[in-house]
Amino acid sequence: MNEYFSGASQNLHTVRDYLRFAVSRFYHAKLFFGHGSSEAYDEAVYLILHTLHLPVDTLAPFLDAHLTPSERNEVLSVIQRRVEQRIPAAYLTHEAFLGEYSFYVDERVIVPRSFIAELLRQSLSPWIADPEATASVLDMCTGSGCLAILAADAFPNAIVDAVDLSPDALEVARRNVSDYELEARVNLIESDLFARLDGRKYDLIISNPPYVDAESVAALPQEYLHEPKLALGSGRDGLDATRAILKHAAEHLTDNGILIVEIGHNRDALEAAYPGLPFTWLDVTAGDQFVFMLHRNDLL
Repeated sequence: MNEYFSGASQNLHTVRDYLRFAVSRFYHAKLFFGHGSSEAYDEAVYLILHTLHLPVDTLAPFLDAHLTPSERNEVLSVIQRRVEQRIPAAYLTHEAFLGEYSFYVDERVIVPRSFIAELLRQSLSPWIADPEATASVLDMCTGSGCLAILAADAFPNAIVDAVDLSPDALEVARRNVSDYELEARVNLIESDLFARLDGRKYDLIISNPPYVDAESVAALPQEYLHEPKLALGSGRDGLDATRAILKHAAEHLTDNGILIVEIGHNRDALEAAYPGLPFTWLDVTAGDQFVFMLHRNDLL
């Protein structure tokens, strides 16, 4: 711990003191917040409570609690790493959330933040009328396995194949699948998109693939550089992975199957590249620009 942070411990005593200090340091460092928290205060609260092994949604009763010397060192260490190394909070705590779901994460996988998660919590209603009739789901580019796990919950009778090119990512996904006791229903498959899925067909394919265009990749805040490059960029316009998915998805969908893909801010570019495809844009909290749906017949 550098002299500045070690000196701070002589004058900081309570949770309230450390919270004020953390928020001050985060603002001074001009940190970027895009991996779970949206502002310095929320992230400081989360990191401090998590480090102290306290409920992360309960601050008030602990604000005036005094920290032990070892607790001070632990909290200051986390604050320092966030400021000086710009490590996303999720990698510091090895924890990320999608709604009420919590997942283990580290720098082998992108921090989960998919709009598809919102849609899965509603079992893709009204697009899928009977969730219990969905027998097979593919989660392409699964990363930490978060969407595969949500899909297994949303469609209780489905077998879910979770595919990723990265064996490291699949190790993280395996841990999360085990944590949710879904080994019997979620299959982890190492594959470059559809390359190792010959003959497999699905009622539903979901994907949150890499979709950041080259210009945006070059301008990413330092926090994003801790994430796997493979999970972020996808060619000059950000659509390389999406093109490959569109090319082969029909071969892997059942007759009434549907494809759902998240594409970031690329709606205009995608529609210009595929003027003949009747994309249905699904409403999520951020609007109707980010997730599209196509039926198998649309892709033929």
